[in-house]
Amino acid sequence: MPSAAVDIVRTVHDLREKVGSWRAGGLTVGLIPTMGALHAGHLSLVRAALDRYDRAVATLFVNPRQFDRLEDLAKYPRTEDDDAAKLAEAKAHLLYAPNVGEIYPEGYSTNISVSGVSAGLCGGDRPGHFDGVATVCTKLFLQSGADGAFFGEKDFQQLRVVQRFVRDLNIPIVIHPCPTVREEDGLALSSRNKNLTAEMRTRAPAIYNSLRDAAKRLLDGNAVEAVMAEGTDKIRSAGFEKVDYFELRDADNLQPLDSLYPNSRLFAAAWLGPVRLIDNIAVTNS
Repeated sequence: MPSAAVDIVRTVHDLREKVGSWRAGGLTVGLIPTMGALHAGHLSLVRAALDRYDRAVATLFVNPRQFDRLEDLAKYPRTEDDDAAKLAEAKAHLLYAPNVGEIYPEGYSTNISVSGVSAGLCGGDRPGHFDGVATVCTKLFLQSGADGAFFGEKDFQQLRVVQRFVRDLNIPIVIHPCPTVREEDGLALSSRNKNLTAEMRTRAPAIYNSLRDAAKRLLDGNAVEAVMAEGTDKIRSAGFEKVDYFELRDADNLQPLDSLYPNSRLFAAAWLGPVRLIDNIAVTNS
């Protein structure tokens, strides 16, 4: 039997009215912010929200402020009907799908900027990206009044940016990190994977394999600089045209590391044709 359709609201007023009715009944609310083109990774966040809270609200908003290139914004997949069907199957209670004017009305002039954890990595290659993330997430948190919000660790820098502004601005919401969901060959699930050709898809797992190999080399005592150079070379030799970064950083403050520490994490970003893939793993013996 097919799942009942998920309820959809498109305005702040309707979102708050719905959440308010749940609150009146003593129910708690978990939020899953997305830009649509949903995959199993997003749906795992819905399940995580349902494990902790009484109601799960997903958002679908392709945020123009997160894109540094207009062509990327234009090409980003819009699949609301398919996304709504997947959310219904996952038992989400509500989809909030506002238009751009609802989030950024005429005359909008406020920007949330987070320093420190936004520097370097994707922040270095995508100017203004994390300002866009911080601004839209601040709005979604305040609009929904959710108790908790769920973010995948694949976008680890984004996770740290969100945690930082929530702490700094005393926003009353709990941020829940969730493990990266992967294909059987290790490729991290991403909406951008849909843009890979069949040939590029065979090369794509090299980014994860290079991270795993680098983690093992570091744990074996090899020098960080040499391991980073080797990791970059392995990705290039697999057919990636450009490696934006292959780095070891502190998992808490995202500062670069020149030696291995207990809380170290490896990060990589590289291009297969027009598709930019990112990934990261903890450096651990487990």
